[in-house]
Amino acid sequence: KTTTKKIGTAVVSLAVIVGSVGKFAPHLFLSLPFPLSIILWTSTGHDMPPCFMNDAWKVDEIDTWTKDGDLIVATGAKSGTTWMLYCTHQIRTKGADLDDELFPDVMITTPWPDLRQSRAGNWAEQKDRYNTTILPDGRPMKDLWDHPSYPFRIFKSHFAPPDLPVTKKGGKKIKYMAMARNGIDVAASMTTFYSSHTDTFRNLWGGFPPNIEESSFNSEEPPAAVKDILPNGVLRFVYFDYIKKWWEYRNEPNVIMLHYSDIRRDLKGGVKKIAEFLEVDLNPTQLEVITERCGIEHMRKVNKFLHRMPLNTDGKGLWDAERDHFIKNGSFVKKGGIGTGGLILSDKVVAQWKKAEEDEFGHNPALLKWAREGGDFPSE
Repeated sequence: KTTTKKIGTAVVSLAVIVGSVGKFAPHLFLSLPFPLSIILWTSTGHDMPPCFMNDAWKVDEIDTWTKDGDLIVATGAKSGTTWMLYCTHQIRTKGADLDDELFPDVMITTPWPDLRQSRAGNWAEQKDRYNTTILPDGRPMKDLWDHPSYPFRIFKSHFAPPDLPVTKKGGKKIKYMAMARNGIDVAASMTTFYSSHTDTFRNLWGGFPPNIEESSFNSEEPPAAVKDILPNGVLRFVYFDYIKKWWEYRNEPNVIMLHYSDIRRDLKGGVKKIAEFLEVDLNPTQLEVITERCGIEHMRKVNKFLHRMPLNTDGKGLWDAERDHFIKNGSFVKKGGIGTGGLILSDKVVAQWKKAEEDEFGHNPALLKWAREGGDFPSE
């Protein structure tokens, strides 16, 4: 009985400690080995992934840092986000930034407020650092994301309404871009994406996302990345929730909802459509230049997509803000094909994914078809 009592007391004490850390200093969990780090992070009520936060988009916060005309590129994960960030930058400069002087890295010129850049970071601290950080080349970071020549600023997000207050009354007039992609292609791309992170970034966030061996990509069981984004996974918001939520806002006047497949099939038409939404007039020469620069071959050549975190304050023991980046060099801009996911994942996993799509979207055949293929929205 004495031993049992001691064990019970120890368990209670441990639970109190874990609860206290989870409440006051959850970032401490991220110094533990994976998956214990993530188990403790989630079990104390914190959302996944640990590097995400949505504080910037709160109704009472968003107007404190945005301007009229700002664009939020809120595309789905692995659905052309970096592509659209670079492309909308080309549109706002009308293709004039030919040497990418204003685009040293996607994280600098088109900031990502969702991303917590330091382990214990918060939005209030990062908001200030967006305005005060000096880059290694001596330029203020603000001069690149808030350059006076820009007709609008561009910010990245992976959230959907209501986290993004798309239809809030009053305040700043903001535009939103949403974009979906064939789900099997997203699942396959997410699988390779997990392994494209640098070990430095992975260690910063408690071992997440885990590395996935290429030999397991086409296993009979879903790879870890696919498990995470399936409807019962910790990242279901990445695909299923994302599409269902944005679908309800597709006809809002300040929203352009695109499908990856449509833009891949007709890049010039996509550039023109986006420019019209952004109220940027392009002459035929500018349209040609921008279309070429928005192509996969050009983006692969310029390689401005290592994803640096210049706001990080963890120090060189964890992160060197001047040198480190979280995507392995050369691993981010892929071929970006349509319908290629089935070549990477096993037939069993593909069938499981299609069943999940039918369960989640099947109540609305038009939504299911559009999510898979793109094309025109159904007439109301």
